[in-house]
Amino acid sequence: MGSSSSKPAGDSHTWKASSPVGISQDFVDSLHSSRESDVSRGQNLELAIQARVSNELKKLAAQESAELKATLAKASEITEKEAAQLPGGRETVSSEVEALRARLDKRKQLRPLPESVEKARGEVVRCLLENDRRPLDCWQEVESFKEEVRKLEKSWVDKVVR
Repeated sequence: MGSSSSKPAGDSHTWKASSPVGISQDFVDSLHSSRESDVSRGQNLELAIQARVSNELKKLAAQESAELKATLAKASEITEKEAAQLPGGRETVSSEVEALRARLDKRKQLRPLPESVEKARGEVVRCLLENDRRPLDCWQEVESFKEEVRKLEKSWVDKVVR
């Protein structure tokens, strides 16, 4: 078993067919004289495949980039059209808010509000001004204001009912 080697001696790779083969002798000679092995052919093929995949990925990335630019341009056109269709911009809205605030200030109050309600209202306003980007942080102030208003409403209902 161990007396003979498992590899044939020498570099000669000769294949002898029992029937005639349709390969020219020049081709067989070029294969014998070629220094390229199966491994190097596989590596060359792998490199060629990787290069082709890379080129295809670059093409796809360029195509997606062009589509993204087109979509962004279309979206900006739409927003510009919508902005043109709006009755006014930020200044108009601000002026309308100021006009409404002035009208509310001009309205007469029948009775002044109790100090507890005014204080709770002031706390809500203060909190909302301090947390203009996070109005939900003012929930405690809002709840205390609601409680003061409930008390005021209850006292008014009790007066009317009696």
